Amino acid sequence: MKRVGVIGGGQLAWMMADAAQKLGVELVVQTPSEHDPAVSIAKEIVFAPVDDASSTEILAQKCDVITFENEFVNLQALSGLAQQGVCFRPRLKALAPLLDKYHQRCYLRDLGLPAPQFFGLDEVENLQSKIEYLGFPAVLKSRRHGYDGQGTFIIQDFATLEKKLSDEISTQTLNQSLFLLEEFVPFEKELAIIAARSVEGEIVTYPVVETQQEQQVCRRVIAPAEITPNQVAEIQAIAHTLLNSLKVVGIFGIELFLRADGKVLVNEIAPRTHNSGHFSLDACETSQFEQHLRAVCGLPLGNPALQCASAVMVNLLGYENSHSDYQSQRQQIAEIPQAHLHWYGKTESRPGRKLGHVTVLLDNQNPEMAIAIAQTIESIWYPR
Repeated sequence: MKRVGVIGGGQLAWMMADAAQKLGVELVVQTPSEHDPAVSIAKEIVFAPVDDASSTEILAQKCDVITFENEFVNLQALSGLAQQGVCFRPRLKALAPLLDKYHQRCYLRDLGLPAPQFFGLDEVENLQSKIEYLGFPAVLKSRRHGYDGQGTFIIQDFATLEKKLSDEISTQTLNQSLFLLEEFVPFEKELAIIAARSVEGEIVTYPVVETQQEQQVCRRVIAPAEITPNQVAEIQAIAHTLLNSLKVVGIFGIELFLRADGKVLVNEIAPRTHNSGHFSLDACETSQFEQHLRAVCGLPLGNPALQCASAVMVNLLGYENSHSDYQSQRQQIAEIPQAHLHWYGKTESRPGRKLGHVTVLLDNQNPEMAIAIAQTIESIWYPR
């Protein structure tokens, strides 16, 4: 597999460039805008929305295998291409239970994997009794297309739930069945693991990391997470169960909660490279992006081990509407010892948008030091 089609042209596709060059692979990207980050690194581009299956047919003619930068695709429309012999990795059947968060929760439950209690909101008449079972606060989620905190709402009482549903449904012509409600997990830490599975069924996992969110958007990632060896083993086992059950080829990000009683719960699954694995570009022998290309091209998987004692990754998020390239802040951050700054080249900044990230490699495993470095970066980046 020498030509890889990528559906989606954001920073996740852009970050595959170095790995593609190293592996002698050409990337062909389907993306809507000439301003999208991956346009600058693609061998060829099909300009079209990511869910436009007729354009994916054109993409298929230009490459050996197609993979995904995001999950906002139309599986039903793509299935016709798969039946005609177009090679998708991961396969469409592996994505099918995951793209709708309600179906994802059902799949985890049926596999016996630990996850929060939940139910769909299509049975309106039983709503009150079901909510009494979950209790408040509860978490309301859009079943499709939610990411970076979009489509996720913490709900404190029944009146707020009714109002939120009515607002969402009236402003976006949605219906009740497009939401699920789940228990609020009072977690001690949020964790994540990146795992890859090859064509032959070999699985490798990256170090479990701690992710720190603000307003449900990831701000920092600390690798490795400070958890027990048993918890690491349990999370690795969850990743193996999930990837083998789905017969995945490619890389997945799995987000988890760690409760105060030590119990681990699966929060969400991203069937692609993931923000929680960006540290691997600078801190690991094989980055998540190279690993993904290795898997989808049928190459042997690489070593995911850390090459330093630990690392901290900080997302550089937009905090205003502007067209600035933030040259002065980027320069100051780049001067931090062992800092590696990745700027995505987006032409427009808006609050919460991921504009870049910086990873700092550390010589020892010291979470306090990692947090202090993250705070230094944030004090440079965000206006006081």
